[in-house]
Amino acid sequence: MYDPKSMKAEEFIDHGEVEATLAYADANRNNMPLIRAILDKAREGKGLSHREASVLLACEDEDVFAEVCELAREIKRKFYGNRIVIFAPLYLSNYCVNGCVYCPYHHQNHHIPRKKLTQEEITREVVALQDLGHKRLLLEAGEHPKYNPIEYILESIKTIYSIKHKNGQIRRLNVNIAATTVENYRKLHDAEIGTYQLFQETYHPEEYKKLHPKGPKADYAWHTEAHDRAMEGGIDDVGLGVLFGLTLYKYDFVGLLMHAEHLEAVWGVGPHTISVPRICPADDIDPHTFSNAVPDAIFLKIVALIRLAVPYTGMIMSTRESARIRSEALELGISQISGGSRTSVGGYTIADIRDIENSAQFETNDRRTLDEVVRWLLENHYLPSFCTACYRAGRTGDRFMEFAKNGAIADFCQANAILTMKEYLCDYASPKTLVEGEQVIQLELPKVKNEKFRNASVKRLERIAQGERDFRF
Repeated sequence: MYDPKSMKAEEFIDHGEVEATLAYADANRNNMPLIRAILDKAREGKGLSHREASVLLACEDEDVFAEVCELAREIKRKFYGNRIVIFAPLYLSNYCVNGCVYCPYHHQNHHIPRKKLTQEEITREVVALQDLGHKRLLLEAGEHPKYNPIEYILESIKTIYSIKHKNGQIRRLNVNIAATTVENYRKLHDAEIGTYQLFQETYHPEEYKKLHPKGPKADYAWHTEAHDRAMEGGIDDVGLGVLFGLTLYKYDFVGLLMHAEHLEAVWGVGPHTISVPRICPADDIDPHTFSNAVPDAIFLKIVALIRLAVPYTGMIMSTRESARIRSEALELGISQISGGSRTSVGGYTIADIRDIENSAQFETNDRRTLDEVVRWLLENHYLPSFCTACYRAGRTGDRFMEFAKNGAIADFCQANAILTMKEYLCDYASPKTLVEGEQVIQLELPKVKNEKFRNASVKRLERIAQGERDFRF
């Protein structure tokens, strides 16, 4: 029985409701009066239900698709302006006891090099990331009770936050580790993590079993209910995601939105972020063995519809995708991207690219340096942001959503993005990026609507140029 307020996975992601939604969407894919009503509702920027969004996904009318994309652009601009948050993943360990068939870290892969970073090695990785200009990291590790216990994760978090090299500092550390207990989530909260991210991979219960034949992750309910345990443990911000291409994309699209609705219904706050990875090549993994690959056009439509359905949510796209797809997706809803990423353990300090590739979790399609990514964003009239202010100012969970849903968050975000961009330009930018960045800052300053913030930003930009750091609103 479908119940979005239930704490049981099989009830808030009810298989019958998903199937009924898909049938409803198929039956109404050419119902233009209904489609028009849904589009009109989307235009208000208050979101769509999983059924409403599914109707638009099922509709194959080109004019409707064009309107969906235009609405996504409007909503993206309304909530996020030109700002694009930048981060990088940091892989601590690829030891794993799970048998996930789509991941090269699965325990039966005996030829991938296994590695776990020591605290000294973590320090070197973080220094390398700081020297690139990163301020926000996503911590990743395989699930292994011996090699990657919660104590190791907590020690690593403490190490990362403690490192201050030159003007570098990691100001926000998000965490993507396996589903765990309320007690352990409480420990992560006390360690001052930012967002806890956990991807469902697929919401289809039977397909989930096939894709996860062994290990703790094989427990569908334990995995799917993890975000609730994280919220119970005090973590205000959680991130969702599916790995598109594993199973039928329409099913996972519905499940993803139902999960967002569940969090909103139970906790009064939806997901802080939604990630949209697609299956891609990796050691021991051939994406062609998966028969549900999602074409580019459909993938971009999914991005646009997620933006319509959950306008307040940050959307993340990694370097799995090419520069071309990332460019198009930025227009339609993506608000966070990784830059200069390495998906192997120790990848930021390994000299030989072959060693990096042999132990990577997945192949990166966008292999540009962070500076190249920043300049690309600037040249395309975006404002790269290294901001971490909301978390450190206590604007998390329902407090963040209060600002986000009424658009007031832009008063903070625009100014903070400009200040952190100035830091990057002063400390890390190439000469070409510096020129582009200074021009964009002058264009973006007038968009700080709050006069007090705008005037203060001008003064703080001068102080940053003189060597001061870490201003925030």
